[in-house]
Amino acid sequence: MIYTSALIRAQMTAMLAMTKHRKKKVPVIAHNEDERSIKWSKIFSDQTSSEVIPVVTSWQLNERMYGELQGLNKKETAKKYGKQKVHEWRRSYDIPPPNGENLAMCAERAVAYFEEEIEPQLLAGKNILIAAHGNSLRSIIMHLDKLTSQEVIDLELATGIPMLYIAKDGKILRRGSPTCPRTVSVYAFSNDLADYRQQLESDEE
Repeated sequence: MIYTSALIRAQMTAMLAMTKHRKKKVPVIAHNEDERSIKWSKIFSDQTSSEVIPVVTSWQLNERMYGELQGLNKKETAKKYGKQKVHEWRRSYDIPPPNGENLAMCAERAVAYFEEEIEPQLLAGKNILIAAHGNSLRSIIMHLDKLTSQEVIDLELATGIPMLYIAKDGKILRRGSPTCPRTVSVYAFSNDLADYRQQLESDEE
């Protein structure tokens, strides 16, 4: 399954990533807004079902809401509010910009959604892709890696480079970097995962 935010740029990231997937499955957004949406989007063909991968969109995975800073570039924001105040809003954990969210508020919604909707899927053995945004992903990583509020502020995520977590013995464990808050994230296989992928590819030939 794929989980992504309600924002088009995150959905496009998920779609682009799936063009490189070895199974070539087609991402299809799962419409579950109401009973009619569920009924109209139901697939009755087993073959078609095997060729698609469901995409669930959720506003809880949206980027942090910057309130009155939204739409302003860095120069405009600094001119209006001052560099020091802007730096404080952007890099603090619990100080929100005017009418916006701080990272703690973003984490509250993103982590709650992860625990309620995504974590059970992982623990049930499903392969999950989450395509979201810097702050919502940092929030989930903070939860999984048990980072402090200071460590998550310092955490830098490289755009477009996936991070791999696996579910094992009821826990979700990171496989790959960052090994410390400022290390750029890298997609890394363990030997077992590399062997598993090689076996899958052999079976397909």
